[in-house]
Amino acid sequence: MSDWHADAALLQTYAHGRADAALSFSVEAHLIRCARCRAGLSDSVERASLERIWGGVVAEIHAPRRGPIEALMVRAGIPEYVARLIAATPSLRISWIAAVAAALGFAVGAAHAGPGGLLLFLMLAPLLPVAGVAVAYGPGMDPTYEIGLTAPMRSFRLLFLRAAAVLATTTILAAVATLFLPRLSWTAAAWLLPSLGLTLSTLALTTKVSTTLVAAGAVAGVWIALTTVGYAATRDDLAAFRGPFQALFALVAIVSSLVIAARSERFEMRRR
Repeated sequence: MSDWHADAALLQTYAHGRADAALSFSVEAHLIRCARCRAGLSDSVERASLERIWGGVVAEIHAPRRGPIEALMVRAGIPEYVARLIAATPSLRISWIAAVAAALGFAVGAAHAGPGGLLLFLMLAPLLPVAGVAVAYGPGMDPTYEIGLTAPMRSFRLLFLRAAAVLATTTILAAVATLFLPRLSWTAAAWLLPSLGLTLSTLALTTKVSTTLVAAGAVAGVWIALTTVGYAATRDDLAAFRGPFQALFALVAIVSSLVIAARSERFEMRRR
């Protein structure tokens, strides 16, 4: 190492950003090796400026990294703060998605095991997004609930966006699962309208009851009762999935959408 050291004038020039690029690179290369000049430089920089720069470095280091779902939404053009709020949905975590995939795998296996297995699959597929909505937003279930309340977004809009993300995710998984059913026929898509109707009716009921968990539980109970009674009355595994009931669930989806549009403000008022 040479005995050369940067003098006070040079350190002042560098510290105040008046050095050109070549001189800055030379000074920085020397500072890496020279503790004496680093100490001299610290005397040339304002304490407040150092703390501000260090705070920025620490914030950048500790900033949470984007997960795959959040990164995908940002690439799709969704604003970063919206993507982060949606990605924080408990029912969009990898563990939850893996559990949904496992449940669908079990149902597909049951469909191969016997005729009653297809009914199990068709009952389960619409319930999965309802279960996801139940834990998507609310005190005690969502660890980011308080953060969501302070976000520049209405609470119901956040719930709606999360429910849409959960519905889309579970629909994709269920659609993939149908490819592994014993046979592909109209029954492979018979769960779609019930899934949409149950999810929207859960959101609509959330504007009336205290939590999404209560709304989802009520909707799930009605769904299980409907399919069970339909089978008991007709001895037809697919009674709750044929034409009249498909029309009923389309009507449920439309009515629920109207209720959501009319009553979403009630949801906001309960959280103020």
